[in-house]
Amino acid sequence: MIPFDLGLGALAWLAVSCLVAGFVRGYSGFGFSALLIAASSLVTNPLNFVAVVVILETAMSLHAAKGAGPDIDWRRVGWLMAGAAIGLPLGLWVLTGVSEDTARAVISGYVLVMCGILLAGWRLSREVSGLPNGVAGVISGLANAPGMGGLPIAAFFAAQPMPAAVFRATLIAYFPLLDLYSAPLYWYSGLVTWDTLWAGLIALPVTLLGNWLGGRHFFDTDPQDFRRFAIVLLGGLALLGLGKALI
Repeated sequence: MIPFDLGLGALAWLAVSCLVAGFVRGYSGFGFSALLIAASSLVTNPLNFVAVVVILETAMSLHAAKGAGPDIDWRRVGWLMAGAAIGLPLGLWVLTGVSEDTARAVISGYVLVMCGILLAGWRLSREVSGLPNGVAGVISGLANAPGMGGLPIAAFFAAQPMPAAVFRATLIAYFPLLDLYSAPLYWYSGLVTWDTLWAGLIALPVTLLGNWLGGRHFFDTDPQDFRRFAIVLLGGLALLGLGKALI
């Protein structure tokens, strides 16, 4: 049985998308959920894949968690989760109350804005602590309604002079906690079905393969340069999704 009543062409497109998105994440540590949601919006209702990407992200995050403990900034994680606890229910309330094309347009527009922010490369002179992390968590929670709560936090952290180990470890700690909080709210909002679990099981091997291949860094390209390529790719998919929604 093919989940979400997808045709064979759509299934093949999503399989390739899982492989590419996993590769991008393994190579640059960035963008899996956004890439897969943006790609899925071209062949199905993107809300179908919100819970699927959470399953796949959780599996990859747990695999990457080895040895990250000493570098986690738990105070920052606490602020982020406090904000996400407010933002996610509001985001789900809005997103599940609109039509498929409106959801596709909102998701695509959000992705385009985040791509612009990431490409701009804005920087802060010092690390941010306390309440601003809570505000970032609210934005992340809102953005996690379509399963893309990582983009604003990645942009927020990248703008600060954080040690790379703390950056990575704190994200690794935050995302599984956000996903655990999100799962029952997705279920309550009708975004988790048997098709969700079936799609996650089908996609997991392909995703892990892509993530492993990306982690091998087969290309002779700096991860930062590859990240810029991934942002451009993501922006292109978002433009296609926005065009589909408007047309």
